Amino acid sequence: MKNFTFYSPTFFAFGKDTENDAGKYVKRFGGSKVLIHYGGGSVVRSGLLDRVKKSLEEAGISFVELGGVKPNPRSGLVYEGIELCKKENVDFILAVGGGSVIDSSKAIAAGTLYDGDFWDFYTGKRVENALPVGTILTIAAAGSEGSPDSVITKEEGMFKRGASGDALRPRFSILNPALTQTLPPYQTAAGITDIMAHLHERYLTNTKEVEVTDRLIEGLLLTMIHEGPRVIEDPDNYEARANIMWAGMMAHNNSCGVGRSQDWNSHNIEHELSALYDCAHGAGLAVTMPAVFRYVYKHDVMRFAKLAVRVWGCQMDFDNPERTALEGITALERFLKSIGMPLSFAELGAKEEDIPTLVKALCYGDGRTGSISGFVTLDENDCTKIYQMMVR
Repeated sequence: MKNFTFYSPTFFAFGKDTENDAGKYVKRFGGSKVLIHYGGGSVVRSGLLDRVKKSLEEAGISFVELGGVKPNPRSGLVYEGIELCKKENVDFILAVGGGSVIDSSKAIAAGTLYDGDFWDFYTGKRVENALPVGTILTIAAAGSEGSPDSVITKEEGMFKRGASGDALRPRFSILNPALTQTLPPYQTAAGITDIMAHLHERYLTNTKEVEVTDRLIEGLLLTMIHEGPRVIEDPDNYEARANIMWAGMMAHNNSCGVGRSQDWNSHNIEHELSALYDCAHGAGLAVTMPAVFRYVYKHDVMRFAKLAVRVWGCQMDFDNPERTALEGITALERFLKSIGMPLSFAELGAKEEDIPTLVKALCYGDGRTGSISGFVTLDENDCTKIYQMMVR
């Protein structure tokens, strides 16, 4: 296990009706002028936005609003939010929505206190200072409610990139599983897939002797395998949604990733799909992950075989561990299909003829120099082959 530091100060309020205490928590964490940041109509139609405003008013906290966040959040709205926060002297940002809203809020929080272009943080500069952010989560998926990370799509060039820094960790996050009960099954399944991807990205490590975090990851994957089908069958199953919501936070606050190298190649490869086609991130990952795993599994066959045995219940073939490793990847594919996720370019709406465009953006776009690195370093030839594996 490697040396590490870990700082995760987010205060979590979990359970039914907790969104009604938003004003109390904003005040507790020092907010006096709030930007309420949200997406589209669902938070309005459901009455959630009105409940949040009422809570802020009762706490004597003034606010301004900025809606319009799209899935795969865009840089244009971030710039608009930064300008609004500076004009209105906002000192706290409240994200009401899913990972896209939270990521956009974090970008605004970083950019408001920065003299340069916020995109600097999405091309390698670490975030050291940001406005405080609170969240009210409406979909279990991205894990941004507990993480130091944010992903934004730059509209000029459509580059989807990430930023990180402990200053981006939310001061508080309100997690009411009941708020996710109205999600369409496809969105729920995409969220489950994203959570599982965050766990796999950490499981694929070149660091030895990391049994504690291996077991944490395996346990959370088993939870998703158990709860995913239950919530697809019964969307109103509060307990299943509660387990998924907390698993989503644990999957991405990096408690499962400390002391070990991590992968993130599946995410990097998928980001080009959701940037180009505007598909759901989780759906893109469902197509991407099996292809990546089949391409790289020989790098450490026993790691994939261990995952197959411990998580998917495969029998270990000591004479041919490659067979066990591949059985595990196939089991993952069967699970993703069972919850309604796509497994191919065609199902996702992607096009084989766009592969050169995807590879160019992935390997050379926005300052990259020809490869991506993680569990295995992949050059443009490798990435081309992986995208081609998705066409099937």
